Amino acid sequence: MAVLKVIEVMANSNESWEDAARNAVKQAGKSVKNIRSAYIREQSCIVKDNDITEFRVNVKISFEVQ
Repeated sequence: MAVLKVIEVMANSNESWEDAARNAVKQAGKSVKNIRSAYIREQSCIVKDNDITEFRVNVKISFEVQ
C-alpha cells in the first residue's frame, strides 16, 4: 500500500493557466519526489487595461512518501 501526501502550491504564468500549472509541478518537483497527480483547485488572473496580464493557479499536488 502506498502512502500519499498532498501539498498546496500557488504558481503563475504570463502565458496561460496550463503553463501556470506546469510551473507549479516543475517547482514542486525540485524538492518533492514521486509526484503522482496535480489537482487545479482555483484559477484567477490579473487584468490591466482590459487585458489579462497574469494567470494564477492554486494546485494540490500529491506524491508518494517513501
